[in-house]
Amino acid sequence: MKIIKTETNYKRNMFFYKTEKINFKKYSDRLENNIINIYPNITYQTIIGFGAAITESSGYSLMQLPKEKQNLLLKEYFSSDGLNYNICRLPIGSSDFSIKSYSYSYKEDLSDFSIQHDKLYIIPFIKQALKLNSNIKFLSSPWSPPKFMKSNKMLVLGGKLLEKYKNTWVKYLIKYIKEYKNEGININYLTVQNEPNAVQIWESCIYSPEEEISFAINNLFPALKANNLNTKIVILDHNKEKLFTRAINELTNNKALEAISGIAFHYYTGDYFENILLTHEAFPGKLLIHTEGCTGFSNFNPTHEVHNAEIYGHEIIGDLNSGTNAYIDWNILLDNKGGPNHKKNFCNSPIMLNSNKLDYIKNLTFYYIGHFSKYIKPGAKRIAFSKYTDNIEVTSFINIDNSIAIVLMNKTDSNYEYNLCINDIVIHDNLDSHAIVSYLIKIN
Repeated sequence: MKIIKTETNYKRNMFFYKTEKINFKKYSDRLENNIINIYPNITYQTIIGFGAAITESSGYSLMQLPKEKQNLLLKEYFSSDGLNYNICRLPIGSSDFSIKSYSYSYKEDLSDFSIQHDKLYIIPFIKQALKLNSNIKFLSSPWSPPKFMKSNKMLVLGGKLLEKYKNTWVKYLIKYIKEYKNEGININYLTVQNEPNAVQIWESCIYSPEEEISFAINNLFPALKANNLNTKIVILDHNKEKLFTRAINELTNNKALEAISGIAFHYYTGDYFENILLTHEAFPGKLLIHTEGCTGFSNFNPTHEVHNAEIYGHEIIGDLNSGTNAYIDWNILLDNKGGPNHKKNFCNSPIMLNSNKLDYIKNLTFYYIGHFSKYIKPGAKRIAFSKYTDNIEVTSFINIDNSIAIVLMNKTDSNYEYNLCINDIVIHDNLDSHAIVSYLIKIN
């Protein structure tokens, strides 16, 4: 048996600290206390992977670095020695994390359609990432149709897609997918709308559940089929408080079940892990994808760093244990101010530029995400566990190669001893306060 333990402990200045000399012993029936059981033979959902959003702000920030630092940063995320990112979210047109607002077309016949703007920062970032991992999957989300298609004639402040422009909007989305394909970028998943419940001061558009599913079934799905595109449609792409209700409202008939491949969600309004589980149980064949989450800009306060990282750890563990198939973080990279953002809606990202733009800083969230993405590989299946205390958060997976990945996190101010039991072996260890550890176990 080979056991690799990796620990991140901010108090001890340990980041991805690896230990391979881990003692274990045979399980004894007399062992009763502090047990965390892992059950490799009981499996649940399959994992697609982990990743983040490549926004224009991210691409612009990357280009500010010297070339050698750009290459190093990309390896931090996409290489096998880095975080192994393999699924990324892309905005269709501008979002709040763009340099400015823009659309790909401003004419009703779409004769001026062009993704040239994306070739400045977004597409170069993607192409560099694909050189490190050619198997990256992409999920794209629109923040707003062009102004002329909307009821309020603005990209911002909500508004609705006008009925007469539904087919034009579909043509626009099909053109986007095809243009990206011409660049060597396959759009695997497409959400109908980013945050369809929100009227934002940045790019936004409102869809009721009835409007969203009608557009998906009657306009988007037939167009994808007619153009022989294998892009899968995903609904919601908003917070979890209405996840189950929205899924129940929209996936009501065979047409909807055929057209929709999954449900996407964000984390901003709370855990609602029960809603993920209810949705998974009601629609076991549909993908569940966390498509956005971040923390507010903290200016690198050490106390905030631990808190922010534990928000990520708690969210990922809760999502995974409830049936989630993929976890996509928000911006993959930002500048030292948490932008650029044309609406000053700044936030943190796992890696951020130094103020002089000559180097970058890895926030603690980078390491916490890595405890999952480095060891839970695409195709892994979640496996069952039981634990003796709620003070240790746990998730566990079996990879395609039969290696077992386990993540333990402690958000409390106390240390905890535990006996990690897998089949007939026991690993006795201690989990420090405010620390996270992962095990990769290869059983002969």
